[in-house]
Amino acid sequence: MDFTMPQWGQIITLTFIAIALGMDAFSLGIGVGMKRISLRKITTISLTIGIFHIIMPLIGIIIGHLLGNVIKEIAVMVGGGMLCFLGMNMLIQLLKHKERDSIHIQSITSVVLLSLTVSVDSLSAGLSLGLFASDLVLAILLFGFVGMIMAAMGLYLGRFVGYWLGRYGEAIGGIILILLGSKFLW
Repeated sequence: MDFTMPQWGQIITLTFIAIALGMDAFSLGIGVGMKRISLRKITTISLTIGIFHIIMPLIGIIIGHLLGNVIKEIAVMVGGGMLCFLGMNMLIQLLKHKERDSIHIQSITSVVLLSLTVSVDSLSAGLSLGLFASDLVLAILLFGFVGMIMAAMGLYLGRFVGYWLGRYGEAIGGIILILLGSKFLW
């Protein structure tokens, strides 16, 4: 299966966005994983986050497509601006040194709330992508898969490393989103 240069470019761009969005799940996963949760709980949380990383951007992409029809002329700039805003927001939250409260994952409700929390950024990114001509299926599958894998890595690594690794991961994710968004602004 041969891909053209624009197809490769889209795959690479969507992968970077998926990784940037997955950094939040990775970071939070480290904090939760430090409680030495079971491998079964790691699997449950990771799968739920993966599902939410599919649902939330899908909703955003649908809304973005609808808005894209209304604001065709400025859609690319608006989408790029939203990615930059999302990345800057991630960095601002880190600079505020806002420590996350201790999270106790003991019920399916807490797993769903955790998954929703780390997937909200995916809604905004989906909205931005909906304004572009992007491959819907590729985007949501990448977001879901990468979100699930990064959550699992964070949860597992959290059993062995400290909170500092998660903060660096979020910073990298914010920078990636700013760089990708600024590409569409110029």
